[in-house]
Amino acid sequence: MKSSLMLTLFVLQVLLSATTTFAADWPSWRGPAGDGICTSASDLPAEFGPEQNVAWRVPLDGPAGSTPIIVGEKIFLTTVKGADVLLLCLNKKDGKELWRRTVGTGNYTSQGDEGNCCAPSPTSDGERVYCFFGTGDLACFDLEGKKIWQRNLAKDYGKFKMLFVFSSSPVLHGDNLYQQMLHNGGQTVVAINKMTGKEVWKITRKTNAIKECLDSYASPKIYQDKDRTLLLTHGADYLIGHSLKDGSEIFRLGGLHPESGYNPTLRFVASPLAIPGLIVVPTAKKSYSFGILPDGQGNITGTDKVLWKYKITPDVVTPLYAGGCVYLIADKAGVLHCIDAKTGDAHYVEPLHRHKHRASPLLADGKIYIPARDGVVNVIKVGKKFEVLAKNKMGERIASSPIADGKRLYLRTYEALYALGK
Repeated sequence: MKSSLMLTLFVLQVLLSATTTFAADWPSWRGPAGDGICTSASDLPAEFGPEQNVAWRVPLDGPAGSTPIIVGEKIFLTTVKGADVLLLCLNKKDGKELWRRTVGTGNYTSQGDEGNCCAPSPTSDGERVYCFFGTGDLACFDLEGKKIWQRNLAKDYGKFKMLFVFSSSPVLHGDNLYQQMLHNGGQTVVAINKMTGKEVWKITRKTNAIKECLDSYASPKIYQDKDRTLLLTHGADYLIGHSLKDGSEIFRLGGLHPESGYNPTLRFVASPLAIPGLIVVPTAKKSYSFGILPDGQGNITGTDKVLWKYKITPDVVTPLYAGGCVYLIADKAGVLHCIDAKTGDAHYVEPLHRHKHRASPLLADGKIYIPARDGVVNVIKVGKKFEVLAKNKMGERIASSPIADGKRLYLRTYEALYALGK
């Protein structure tokens, strides 16, 4: 029964991908469908570097882990300048800055250069751009830089209390922005009207997590198929599926801690992957990844809604799906796991680059782009057989996920934004 259901839903994924129209080229951190896949790019370079296949390079005011977005002929990205946090608008063709807006102040860094308040990524509905920062500042601008509204979620819902900087990116769906604020100061999930900035609903997310496990750096996700649309929140020991209407809980998955005992430092950083028919749930620190069906009700822990459990998890990097496979990247070891999306069995386990991996992978033009923190970008061929197409050295630190559009790959380093093309 599971196999037939999975086959039906994976066919549905292909149909949805072919028929859905999106408002922007790359409107959010994980792209049009929220899965890290670009279907519109072609002839992208596999080989590139600081002086190879560079269309343009624009130096940035400061480092950041946030990912740029593309709306028409404009690129939007957030950055820091001293204590200030900013939204920039660039011309996609040549990288020329069109405008910038200072949104807030109070930026700080965490664990040296590991992160700052410019970790969350902006999002757009094609007419407006929404940017959020670890300072709590959330703002909406039109495409020409006119501010429509602004508020501070840390002031409205409680100061962010966590070991590292707040890094959850809000997700946009329909008329609302959805944000999870899961930390030691509170367990709050909110829906905010995208036109006015006013609260639509607020819930307190129930958990029995303690200490650092209350802190989540993951981002909320939207799950959607022909039968169901859900808000997914991930952190504080659980993945929970919520109603978009009022935030009420539809299902939850527990059992995300190691079986050997409770680890009070096990915080979730990697976000879930949601495609029609499957939700992939990462955890943290050499624990497990889970593949679950999205049609559950109540507590689905240990039920037949859990398709598989795989003994490795990306600690930071969000999983990727392509061609019936799920790709998981072990953080510090830099090992790529390609597993079957239906069974959780491994097709291959291969070393990539032994260094921290903070950026999430991009699938575009049949290639998977996987940046490491030290600026090494591996390019992998899609498929059940491991094949490295190129290993590129940018020479600049990278925490931002790559994006693509047309015949160009865009890569943000701590120092600059690159447009890469043949």
